[in-house]
Amino acid sequence: MSAKPDTSKLAVSRPMSPFMIGPYYRAQLTSMMSITHRLTGIALTGGTVFLAAWVLCAASGPVTYGYWLWLAGGIGGKLLMLAWSWALLYHLCNGIRHLVWDTGRAFTMKSVYVGGYIVIGASLLLTVVLWLAAYLL
Repeated sequence: MSAKPDTSKLAVSRPMSPFMIGPYYRAQLTSMMSITHRLTGIALTGGTVFLAAWVLCAASGPVTYGYWLWLAGGIGGKLLMLAWSWALLYHLCNGIRHLVWDTGRAFTMKSVYVGGYIVIGASLLLTVVLWLAAYLL
């Protein structure tokens, strides 16, 4: 009769996947921005459908357009448009960052992180400026 092999050390000696969530892997700015870029691209599709519905309601007559104004003018509609405008501006700023990379520049780790923070800050600042301009004008 043979003894069972000791497998308690096997899991420790094997390399872990970098995609494990928890204490094994710390998310990096670059990976989070990549995921956010993809998610904002998907959100822009939903926001574009929202805007297309606005145009269709406007073309359908005053009753339908009045219902649209009631729906979009509420807190939920405003929050959706705020999220959509931030997604648009984030996607734009990150796209410009990718265009800079396409020229072969800003590939050092320091410049990648600086560019990432610039994208985050610029997208938030542009969103605030856009909404302030919309409310003040």
